[in-house]
Amino acid sequence: DQKHKLANLVSEQLVGAGFNEILNNSLTKEAYYKAEGGDAEALVHIMNPLSSDLNVMRGTLLFGGLESIAHNANRKNGNCRFFEFGNVYRKTEGRAESSDWLLANGYTEQYHMALWLTGKRVEGSWAHPDEQTSFAELDAHVDNILARIGVQPGMVVRKKSQNPVFSSGLTIENRGGKLLVELGVLTKKLQKQFGIDTTVFYAELNWTALMKVIRKQKVEFTEIAKYPAVSRDLALLIDQSVEFAQIEEIARQTEKKLL
Repeated sequence: DQKHKLANLVSEQLVGAGFNEILNNSLTKEAYYKAEGGDAEALVHIMNPLSSDLNVMRGTLLFGGLESIAHNANRKNGNCRFFEFGNVYRKTEGRAESSDWLLANGYTEQYHMALWLTGKRVEGSWAHPDEQTSFAELDAHVDNILARIGVQPGMVVRKKSQNPVFSSGLTIENRGGKLLVELGVLTKKLQKQFGIDTTVFYAELNWTALMKVIRKQKVEFTEIAKYPAVSRDLALLIDQSVEFAQIEEIARQTEKKLL
């Protein structure tokens, strides 16, 4: 199964980059979704829940990871680099759903992947000063994952995220407007809800949708160039309202082969 084969490859890549894999419960607390203004009506409720903390099926991997970060932070382990693969669930009664959701009797599921980064990227090293984790680091890990499974930069479009869980964030969509990845900096309000003091960077990848995007793609290695590369910097002075995604889009339309 290509889905699981590539998931294993990406898992090995992330472990090599210092991540730890986590496995959280598929049952979660409905209050998480209501607090963040999410679509609580689309949650799959358990008919006879054991407790109010486990009364719905998870609609995102986000909250389970935040519980894991809080658990570690309370035990003096504040530098967390987590990833998780797992299903997320939704109810579809009276809703028009896209074809990448597995539909069964009014309920759907997707396979997702998530990344969490918080704390320091480097700490206590004799060769490198302490350095905080950043959004740029998370973005780089997401780009590496997409490249590893065969998603070329020209196949996707980046936009500003409107998700209320992010204080600032990005979405990565295919050319048809299908959401593939959401990443950003979580809001202070959400972090406070879990008792987390440090900034948390989060990304969620729709693995089901990504497998459809790359179904005809082949990842092949190329020989290292015999001659050293030549770099050239290009500085642009632009208005503050112009987003990087707009510049990237124009650049890729202008030059497709070299970029």
